[in-house]
Amino acid sequence: METKDPISELLSSLEQIVLARDVVNVAPAVQAEPAVMPEPQQLREITGMELDEFARVMGVSISSVKSWEAKRTRPSGSAQKLMQLLHANPNLGRQLLEQ
Repeated sequence: METKDPISELLSSLEQIVLARDVVNVAPAVQAEPAVMPEPQQLREITGMELDEFARVMGVSISSVKSWEAKRTRPSGSAQKLMQLLHANPNLGRQLLEQ
């Protein structure tokens, strides 16, 4: 029996929830423009999270977040997807911290 990575499953589920919500909120004849993703620091500020909280939600170290914010490195594909979800629902970060 194959076990699945719980983080991947969570990201997939959250993405489906956000996408389903977006489909319901958009009129069928009108497609919304894709939102421009803010930089990690802007997203962190939008969500109201401190550096350590953002790192915990993203599942990375504080130094990784600092590196993203300094534009020395880029978030992984999974991290970028989670950031898209956080951008679509800024309260999601707080909900994940409460888990």
